[in-house]
Amino acid sequence: MANQLQEETSPYLLQHADNPVQWYAWNEISLELAKKSGKPILLSIGYSACHWCHVMAHESFEDQETAQLMNKLFINIKVDREERPDLDKIYQTAHHIITRRSGGWPLTVFLTPDNQLPIFAGTYFPKEPRYGMPPFQDVLRRVETYYRENELEVRSQTKKLSDMLENLDQSSEVNHENLDHTPLKQAKQKLSEIFDDEYGGFGDAPKFPHPTNIEMLLDAWRNSAEESDPDLQALFMATLSLTRMANGGLYDQLGGGFFRYSVDRYWLIPHFEKMLYDNAALLALYAHASAATGDALFEKIASETANWVMREMQDPEGGYYATLDADSEGEEGKFYLWTQEEFESLLDTDEAKVAGEYFGLTDGANFENASHLYVAKSLDSLAENMALSVAKTRELLDHSRIKLLNTREQRVRPHKDVKVLTSWNGLMIGGMAVAARCLVREDLAISATQAVDFIRSKLWNKGRLKACYKDKRARFPAYLDDYAFLIHGILELLQYRWRSEDLALAQELVEVLLSEFEDDIGGFFFTANDHEPLILRPKPFTDEAMPSGNGIAVQVLIVLGHLLGEERYLRAAQRALAAAAEPGLRRYPEAHNSMLRGLDAYLSPPEIIIIRGEPSSLKEWRRFVHAGYNPKRVCLSIPTNENNLPGLLADCKPQGSVVAYICRGTECRPPITSLEALEKELAPVKQVRN
Repeated sequence: MANQLQEETSPYLLQHADNPVQWYAWNEISLELAKKSGKPILLSIGYSACHWCHVMAHESFEDQETAQLMNKLFINIKVDREERPDLDKIYQTAHHIITRRSGGWPLTVFLTPDNQLPIFAGTYFPKEPRYGMPPFQDVLRRVETYYRENELEVRSQTKKLSDMLENLDQSSEVNHENLDHTPLKQAKQKLSEIFDDEYGGFGDAPKFPHPTNIEMLLDAWRNSAEESDPDLQALFMATLSLTRMANGGLYDQLGGGFFRYSVDRYWLIPHFEKMLYDNAALLALYAHASAATGDALFEKIASETANWVMREMQDPEGGYYATLDADSEGEEGKFYLWTQEEFESLLDTDEAKVAGEYFGLTDGANFENASHLYVAKSLDSLAENMALSVAKTRELLDHSRIKLLNTREQRVRPHKDVKVLTSWNGLMIGGMAVAARCLVREDLAISATQAVDFIRSKLWNKGRLKACYKDKRARFPAYLDDYAFLIHGILELLQYRWRSEDLALAQELVEVLLSEFEDDIGGFFFTANDHEPLILRPKPFTDEAMPSGNGIAVQVLIVLGHLLGEERYLRAAQRALAAAAEPGLRRYPEAHNSMLRGLDAYLSPPEIIIIRGEPSSLKEWRRFVHAGYNPKRVCLSIPTNENNLPGLLADCKPQGSVVAYICRGTECRPPITSLEALEKELAPVKQVRN
């Protein structure tokens, strides 16, 4: 019998709609039911592509005996963490306080029925005793008994936990004059201490890509690139990490795009889910690295990742989908695995030999009696070993890839979560726009524009955003990340092509950000002023799997503040940086790379370039300005016929065929009317090859 999830739109919740567990969604009805019943709440948070969520569902939530016990003892509420990141942030934090361990998914939290405060928390619990963990049914009985027999003690403990949660995100007012470059230097030093100088990345297994770390290292190199002693160590750490990830199993060597993380130090075997936000950040990062170094590998990876996104993750109406599952046919990674026998049956002798050596099949199975592909040998060394030309080796490999990919397409595909999340779309719009500039690919900008138009038409209504769209329903009031990431994406796209309505939308979004999310003492809450009351209103400054919404908000406020001459935006960015300074930026700078990029932009304002002219004349100037890697450069190419421009843009009048206006901070140069003069004015673009 279907439970209360059957009317939901979330693919994750719908996966549980036929469970014998009497699941409810998080809403007023289910919370009121818990309050009236007096039963504790069993809150289960996960997402559709989560492997261990599937395992726990199959073991326990589909089991009649376990479900019967859950229904008897608890009000059971299922939450999609991608739809409700507000709830996930709160209860992941509570889990960390209770267990002193990092959390994850599935997240299992038992709550008091009247005020939703945590009693006990964990992640995955097995049906039978395993991995040093008790069976789930024992956990259910013990928690319910403890709550029933010790309610006063539970109330006292949950009150202490509530106080701890309240104190976590407390900011103190800090004199902004004390902000300096020290945290940037400290973060670089911290990253160098945990850097893996053999395989790239940071720390040991499991190993995550951490795009914000690499982004900060690229910036550190670029900031010093024209000095007598450039920071080549930062460039080495960034490019080694990018190279190892690109050649490893973290990257889908046939179809493009990145998996979630590597379970080993070597980037060999991934956790096989593909997330839109990971690929958005890595797309921009590889495109930037290509522009910075001229490395053909980075250009290839960026291009293939963008192709995969457009091919598999973009809705015909324009929005980008959320995730691809790790599992197919009930097995993790099955869609992506190969055997030597399959290679030999699909490819001719020479192709099988080249592809087998290149992708590591000759080294034997590396994942459950099969092989996950990675680059085991370089093309040059492979050609030399096989006494072939590099061109012939590449030709054989390209033919093999096509055959293998066509065969893979016939397999049972992993489940695709086709909901459209505003925040993740904002990141991908930005990633596509960056790649369009760096790779000179107009099709990527067209893709990003379609996503912007989708959000404007489906998720923007009466001056407010919604967070999620599926089944023709826009749902959930948008969060900080939705506003900040979308503004970021629009600003990146405006640098590729101008549309006045997009700048207008960015301005409207900023006004909501300032009026509905800003804390009086600085920084931005994750939820708006009129959001549903919860046990905590987080104000997150640290980067997690995605960049900090506060960090991206600071960055876009600084860009728009200088672009439009809007002091309110700059003061809001200043307040946020000051609020994040203690203890975050000063004590744990390496965990705040998005805020640090904002700090760098605040201390060394961006170079704003406005080019006015006829569209046909703008292309050459724009291409020159965007050459190389210049993260502190913001360039808008605005056609001559655009009128009624806002703020300082109104002062950038057309002159002759083309004219450029350059401002660095509060210093603006005289108008430039020739490309030769522009070349002299701008610092030379440096490229450093690996």
